[in-house]
Amino acid sequence: MLRAYFRKRPHVPYIMPAMLILGILTIVPTVFLYGLSFTNYELGYPDFKFVGLDNFVRLFSGQDAEFWYSMRISIIFMLIVTIAELVLGFGLAVLLDREFSFKSVVFACLIVPIAMTPSITGQIWKLMLNAENGVVNYLLQFIGLKVVWLSADYAYLSTILVDIWQNTPFVALIIYAGMRSLPTEPYEAAAIDGAKRIQIFRYITLPLLTPVILLAVVFRAIDSLKTFDIPYSLTQGGPGSATEFLSLHIYRLGFAQTGWIGKSAAVSVVLLILITAISWVLIRAYRKGVENRG
Repeated sequence: MLRAYFRKRPHVPYIMPAMLILGILTIVPTVFLYGLSFTNYELGYPDFKFVGLDNFVRLFSGQDAEFWYSMRISIIFMLIVTIAELVLGFGLAVLLDREFSFKSVVFACLIVPIAMTPSITGQIWKLMLNAENGVVNYLLQFIGLKVVWLSADYAYLSTILVDIWQNTPFVALIIYAGMRSLPTEPYEAAAIDGAKRIQIFRYITLPLLTPVILLAVVFRAIDSLKTFDIPYSLTQGGPGSATEFLSLHIYRLGFAQTGWIGKSAAVSVVLLILITAISWVLIRAYRKGVENRG
């Protein structure tokens, strides 16, 4: 039976080692995480017991008030940065999709934010956003403005702006690559029929780019929902809980202060389920777009 299975799928033996390694690295920690979420385990205390759904009841009943706050700001953050990066990235891709001087220099500049690790990005922007000595306020003083960027009022906005700065080039390059791979025949037919640029863009370019756009949305939505490096480097989740996203809430529960590993694991499971659900919806939309294009 196995021989017949492998005969029909000759590629499986070649990818089996990678699948096994990936399975060990993902399935085992996931099962361990689910197991911890049903316990009251605390860091440094070897004695713990099974508590069933108590950790999840605590979350959804409102006993952990900061959980719902973290959930809300995480989802809002995901929506804002994904939409902003998609719009700005699309605009950059359109501008790049033509020949001009120093085009290679522009591409090199776009790659710089992508190549930087998020933690380093956060540290650099923390210095630049310093209220007293930061370069951003130094430039703003020429128009009579001074903003305390990392205060409780502006820390959330600052995190959004830094994420947009780092990840917009990534979206732009994905869409640009999609534009360069579009077939020329529809454009030639539209030019013969006398279609205007706006009509070509609306009825040809956008439909053909739909799978690429959805792919960019999938990448950015998933990544932004589990963001940790940039907000931790910028504000450590503060001031107060102004930027305590779900990932930072998990860190604070499990390691930063209390050591409540069981409760932290329960929040991790909720985040994992949320990411899985959003990924499933977006990937289905992506596959539908690919089928429609085909």
